[in-house]
Amino acid sequence: MATFPSINPTYGTQKRSAPFKRVVRFADGFEHRITFGLAENQNPKVFIFTFNVSETQADEIETFLDARGSTESFDYQPAGEGSSMKFVCDTWNKRITYLNRATIQTTFRQVFEP
Repeated sequence: MATFPSINPTYGTQKRSAPFKRVVRFADGFEHRITFGLAENQNPKVFIFTFNVSETQADEIETFLDARGSTESFDYQPAGEGSSMKFVCDTWNKRITYLNRATIQTTFRQVFEP
């Protein structure tokens, strides 16, 4: 299992939760909600990280993500989280802001697999 390079993102990380659920709405306005999936796997997290780094570090991040092609998961421990998690990175973009400086914005989606 690959581990994301030990390069820290800048502050201002976004964390989103989107629990798996099924909702049944009835004509009288009543709603029935049911969680969907295993209890520990029904609330995956999505993190949006921004890395303001040297162009060399940006190339390292981009090479790592390109090698996985958003299909192979990797381990990463976000700041403030108790343990590492498995992620795939569905989208990322790179902007060269200054000479030898770059900004990479990534979207890490938590996955549950062995």
